[in-house]
Amino acid sequence: MSGPMDLATVGAAPFGQSLRGLGLNLLARDVQRLAGFLAEVFAMTVHRASVDFAILSYGDSLLQIHADHTYHSHPLPSLLPESGPRGGGVEIRLYDTDPDAAAARAAAHDHASVLLQAPVNKPHGLRECVLLCENGYAWLASRPLTDDEVAKVG
Repeated sequence: MSGPMDLATVGAAPFGQSLRGLGLNLLARDVQRLAGFLAEVFAMTVHRASVDFAILSYGDSLLQIHADHTYHSHPLPSLLPESGPRGGGVEIRLYDTDPDAAAARAAAHDHASVLLQAPVNKPHGLRECVLLCENGYAWLASRPLTDDEVAKVG
């Protein structure tokens, strides 16, 4: 492929062949709804979103979302609960998202997210909040603390 890849139109094989490093792919009951939540609350860019599949970016990182039914021949769906949270034990950290702004956007959002932890300054130098999306994935928005905030925390 010459030039930058158009993520809105790239075919499955060229896209798959282009992937490198660590990838994140989430299974979702409703791909478009999860993509909308991530765009609105965390300002991710949605390059494509259908009922089957979505490609989003957060900074230089790509995220894929697949609908449950697209994994019909994969063993993973047999481990998923029919209802309730799916991502127990997984925390997806978004280091370049202001937690106060994300929490405010989530409060105004209609995608059934739950604020698990309100924005708080942590001793490890970050201000964080944790939001649970309706698929049960824990999304942690954070930003570095200022020097004054670090002095007050610890």
